[in-house]
Amino acid sequence: MFTYVAVADADLPEAWRAFARSDERWLAAGLGVLGGAFLLRALRWQAMYASGRRPPLGAVTRSLFLGYLLNIVLPARAGEAARVIALNRLTPTSLAEAAATASLERVFDVLSLLLLLFLALPWLPELAWIRAAAVVAALLLLALLVASAAVHRFGERPLEWAVRQVARVPWIPAHRFADAPANLLHGLAGIRSPATAALAFAWTTASWLVIGIAFWLVTIAFDLGLSPLAGLLVVIGVGVAMILPAPPAAVGVFEGATVVVLAAYGVPESDALSCAVVLHALTVVPFLVLALPVLRLRWRPGTPRHARTAPGPKPGKRDDEAVPSR
Repeated sequence: MFTYVAVADADLPEAWRAFARSDERWLAAGLGVLGGAFLLRALRWQAMYASGRRPPLGAVTRSLFLGYLLNIVLPARAGEAARVIALNRLTPTSLAEAAATASLERVFDVLSLLLLLFLALPWLPELAWIRAAAVVAALLLLALLVASAAVHRFGERPLEWAVRQVARVPWIPAHRFADAPANLLHGLAGIRSPATAALAFAWTTASWLVIGIAFWLVTIAFDLGLSPLAGLLVVIGVGVAMILPAPPAAVGVFEGATVVVLAAYGVPESDALSCAVVLHALTVVPFLVLALPVLRLRWRPGTPRHARTAPGPKPGKRDDEAVPSR
């Protein structure tokens, strides 16, 4: 559907001419800013952990890179699971704790995008989908408040019940889940600790703002005459569209959402499509280019280069015993 929206009324030869007219200097500037945004995303994931349990930034960055890379080549955002496993192999962080932080990231992402949308609303063009966005924001906020209240009131008990249901699967050894509830609870520091939540949400919002600047620089390359808020609105549109599972690299979803947003500013569809394709390429191609050097790095577990300052899972009692203890 998104692909159809992107190309339905576009003149493909004109879209190519728009690309040929683009200024590569602004494209290079946008690419550089996107690189900075990726580092902010790594800082955000590290900040999702409670103080004293945070894995090293280098391991977080490498794992996040792998996750983004696999999201490009695999459907349904399968890279999310890959980055959790990668971080587990590089650090003493358990699978359950890493998975909890990665899941909570998605909630913070959408809440941050919707907050930015409502803050910028007075300066944005008329949007037909603002009511739907308000409903999504209200539901997410309610779910987050309920989850936070449940964790504060009941602690590990709801998590223990959920883990027991998974442990009933015949081919999964039950002993691997012994410490999973405690590790999941550690991974939910973003809703248990106001300080952790504030730091993670600040990094989340900063990363979206920087990505918005990068997208705006690309619109300058196409001489679309738009304000920085237009770049931010493109980020919001793409981010909200990608809530649902998407094809590899979100092909079609990214372009369709970008064309819809730029149409609100009166940008011709051919120019919008050309801009959308280039934007998408800038978010995908660098990961493919750097894939080989990054994947050649050592991914096997070794001696940890840091020690936790807060109590954590004891060696040999992690919820992922299939991974050699460090």
